[in-house]
Amino acid sequence: MTGAPTVREEILSESLVRMIDANGLRHRVLTFGDAQAPDLVFVPGITSPAETAHFLATALGDYTVHVPDLRGRAGTERAEAGRYTLADYRDDLAGIIDALELTRPTVVGHSLGARIAAAWAVASDADSRVVLVDPPLSGPGRDRYPMSAESFARQLAQAREGTTPEAIREFFPAWPERELRLRAEVLAECDETAVLETHRGFEEEDFFELWDRLTGDVALIHGANSPVVRPEHVTELRERNPHIPLRAVPDAGHMVPWDNLPGFVAAFHEFTHTPSTVI
Repeated sequence: MTGAPTVREEILSESLVRMIDANGLRHRVLTFGDAQAPDLVFVPGITSPAETAHFLATALGDYTVHVPDLRGRAGTERAEAGRYTLADYRDDLAGIIDALELTRPTVVGHSLGARIAAAWAVASDADSRVVLVDPPLSGPGRDRYPMSAESFARQLAQAREGTTPEAIREFFPAWPERELRLRAEVLAECDETAVLETHRGFEEEDFFELWDRLTGDVALIHGANSPVVRPEHVTELRERNPHIPLRAVPDAGHMVPWDNLPGFVAAFHEFTHTPSTVI
């Protein structure tokens, strides 16, 4: 008699799993939803394999949601050391969108994914809607990213040893139980070199250089209590690029959809002018 399926197994049973070639690597992409719906590409964060976006894809049920594993995570190939720059991730995203033959997809990125989506939007001539969710604003001459590289390394070490939802809760106390269980299942599949080099990029690569160049249908959503996008950052963002709308989600920190899913979906649909699917 077999045991109950894991959270990951349940998610994979509800998704289309594809391996595609893009920017010199094999990438795993999960697709959720009705293939006839408009396309949305969700670009996840620094330690978030594609399965971790399942709950969000379900909430955005009026889209076909495509979620790649970032390079060095889960089913996507590892890159050589030194190839985890924002430009590398940007080119991965461009290659994935081309390989999937998506035309004008909505592109949503959270945290690292928001930085990637911004870099793609600046470099691309695609006429796509782009939603940036709590992008790290750290960079040269700025405050450090709130979660240290040592903290990430400790989480990865715990995951390799066999972490638990209770151990994960130490870092993400507001998360639902299901998402804690899922992170415990998949975190060990994030390569440490990928994570630590990416974290260094948070300190060395300037998000505001991208922000100043963003044009078109772009919006930014942040947690009202985020330690990453703070009130003084909001003021600077508005002053430097006033045409981009910003919206704070109440009762949310950096992990905006995880902290307040209905609030995030309401803000998202306010920008995209489609009915909310979450009550």
